[in-house]
Amino acid sequence: MHLADLVVQDAEVVDGSGGPSYRADVAVKDGRITQVVREAAAAGCQRPAGTRTLDAEGLVLAPGFVDMHSHSDLALLTDPDHSAKLAQGVTLEVLGQDGLSYAPVDDRTLAEVRQAVAGWNGPGDDVDVTWRSVGEYLDRLDRGFGGEGMAVNAAYLVPQGTVRMLATGWENRPPTAAELDRMRELVAAGLREGAVGMSSGLTYPPGMYADRGELVELCRVVAEFGGYYCPHHRSYGAGALDAYREVIDIARQAGCALHLAHATLNFAENQGRSGELLALLDEALDDGCDLTLDTYPYTPGATTLAALLPGWASEGGPEATLARLRDDGTADRIRHDLEVTGSDGCHGVPVEWRTVEISGVVDPSLGDRVGRTVADLADGSGTSAWETARGLLLADRLGTTILQHVGHEENVRALMRHRAHTGGSDGILHGAKPHPRAYGTFPRYLGTYVRELGVLTLEECVAHLTGRAAARLGLTDRGLVREGYRADLVLFDPATVAEGATFAVPRTPPVGIPYVLVDGRLAVEDGHRTGVLAGRTVRSRG
Repeated sequence: MHLADLVVQDAEVVDGSGGPSYRADVAVKDGRITQVVREAAAAGCQRPAGTRTLDAEGLVLAPGFVDMHSHSDLALLTDPDHSAKLAQGVTLEVLGQDGLSYAPVDDRTLAEVRQAVAGWNGPGDDVDVTWRSVGEYLDRLDRGFGGEGMAVNAAYLVPQGTVRMLATGWENRPPTAAELDRMRELVAAGLREGAVGMSSGLTYPPGMYADRGELVELCRVVAEFGGYYCPHHRSYGAGALDAYREVIDIARQAGCALHLAHATLNFAENQGRSGELLALLDEALDDGCDLTLDTYPYTPGATTLAALLPGWASEGGPEATLARLRDDGTADRIRHDLEVTGSDGCHGVPVEWRTVEISGVVDPSLGDRVGRTVADLADGSGTSAWETARGLLLADRLGTTILQHVGHEENVRALMRHRAHTGGSDGILHGAKPHPRAYGTFPRYLGTYVRELGVLTLEECVAHLTGRAAARLGLTDRGLVREGYRADLVLFDPATVAEGATFAVPRTPPVGIPYVLVDGRLAVEDGHRTGVLAGRTVRSRG
């Protein structure tokens, strides 16, 4: 008899398919599930044998959760513990989101990207960036720490904004024919080297400067490689439905699969309008569009303070933006766009400074601003809200992160029920007071929205967070509890699982998730991180 490495006995298996749960023993060997024996004890049949057994009485065994929208691009190289995600049961993260990440780059764009996303990931000066291509970045992730690997598995999206930065810089104009050819080549190279698709951040410069035709051309390349397009579209506020229509039309024209990033409807303009969006999505699906989406189970959003600026103010890159902010006349134009017109960076809605809470700063001397809204800071200083925000942008060199309290619970619940839904944290790990979604998204789904509110059944929810997500990524051996599948697994107590993270204390770990396996090895045991580094990149076969 060949002994398994581990046998999980008497688990209630929720297998990721959406089908009914069942009681079973599950055996794991060499990183794969080798046996699933249903009702093993009751049937009196031969139970799987292993060098170690784990009594799962009272626990649910499910596939490891897939974070379809992650910002751990540098964290996976700087934090071997990475309990922010492992403690939630996450075993796979999708990086390269919102059109801005660290590959492909050259010497010029590396410095620009680091500054542009310092609010998301920190300055990045503690990472020796030796890579330039997507393949080299993925190789670096695979080496992880001391050649052992990283905490969880990772997939990567080619970031369209970074690609545009390489080809055209930060200019707000259509690309030349040669520049568009270079963008196509960069996207194709990234997909050949293992990226699973392409992301866009269409409210973030320079990616926001791309028009529909340019995006169609790049999505045609993505389609050739069997990848998917993942846009943060142009508006979640005024014009949100038109922004969704645009990316659906782009995908249709290009023949490309589409995955809508952190799909929601925010701001007062969209309260109670989820039905209109759901009808739009259903129409596209019924018409043959290969469409999925992800959401996080919270109402506030999170981004950088600089992201609210109008797109024209960011032309030329971060240093040019800072120069405009220093000039009083130009700064007043920016203020008018923000407070009166509604800037494209703020989704076409005039900013309400009382909804904008500072969540993190790059400069430690500015730490006393964290946890307060821009309006509160202005009231305390005797200056206008705009001058307060302007001063913070300059002092922190655009690195400030914010929470934006503009969402609606009814929209959140309606979207998470949708047949194309998956889960994504959109979790920013950097900053003194980050959004709790970075530490609580997946247990919050299971505890609040399954057990307490009944918005989803347990089987439905697990399928959204596992099997459906793995299918979008094109993975044929992950996302289900099946013999032969990779043993990325989570065990949780359905009666107690809950997020610990709150807006007041966002880094509090969850409860009710005692075991997490990555590639068949216990990365979390009895609720504690073991130090196992079994994560590797999950690459397309492009």
